[in-house]
Amino acid sequence: MASLQDIRRRIDSTKKTSQITSAMQMVSSSKLIQIQKHTSGYLDYANHVEAIVAHLSAAHLLEHQNGSSIPFITQRPVKTTAILVITSDRGLVGGYNNQVLKRTDQIMREQKLTKENTVIFALGGKGSDYYAKRGFTIAFENRDITDVPKFWEVSDLVKEVTKQYAARKFDALELVFNHFINRLKNDVVNQQILPIRSENFQRDEKGNLTADKYKGQSSIYEFEPAPESLLKIVLPQFAQSLLYGAILDAKTAEHAASASAMRAATDNAKDLISTLELKYNRARQAAITTEITEITGGMAALQ
Repeated sequence: MASLQDIRRRIDSTKKTSQITSAMQMVSSSKLIQIQKHTSGYLDYANHVEAIVAHLSAAHLLEHQNGSSIPFITQRPVKTTAILVITSDRGLVGGYNNQVLKRTDQIMREQKLTKENTVIFALGGKGSDYYAKRGFTIAFENRDITDVPKFWEVSDLVKEVTKQYAARKFDALELVFNHFINRLKNDVVNQQILPIRSENFQRDEKGNLTADKYKGQSSIYEFEPAPESLLKIVLPQFAQSLLYGAILDAKTAEHAASASAMRAATDNAKDLISTLELKYNRARQAAITTEITEITGGMAALQ
């Protein structure tokens, strides 16, 4: 049975841990608020770019262009697939990383992807280390980005992805990341980013775009210069906005997961402290009872 000193030491140690996890929860919550403010402003730009591409798609411009001159809409046989995996650099985020890696492995099984026909783009050390140990080609990695990443911090990764696709280093790009829903919940999302396909933009039976973000925005454009020149400029921006938006979304989910994990750790520490204090008090009462019994027995022996 643990001594009173051992129990007291565990109580003190657990209280210190609780203070640390509580402080980490507050820090993560603060980071979450900061990135939500930053993301809300960026989404206005991203939604407008996407709306333009969606309306161009509704006008069937994507189907009528020469794919060889605009690689982002080129539909070619998929010989090599690239997967952009967004994870964190560190732990203490609950199941955040495991969910992404598990979904990525599932995609590989479903599409029969192997080390020979798959390249990995990794944002975050956990994903990069995971697939490097398994022998996959890491085409590009980005670690230690800030808590509220600016575009210039991830621009090398984003531009490298679009550059390699245009150079035919791979034929399709899958994106896997945690989508932020609320402070208590996130969901793993995977979507094919490249090539850009007109069927990605949902329409009703009349051919109108159905997503709320497209409603109320004009779909009538006068092209100057020609549509092909416009698409060469807009489509790379659209692809990059999708990637950067996913990075912001994933980082938001990471801060939320960290805050949730630290809150759970703090609650568990408090429960453990309560249990240990109860155990300590019982052991102390038992020790006092034993002492009283010994004193009583000694007095009785003297009589």
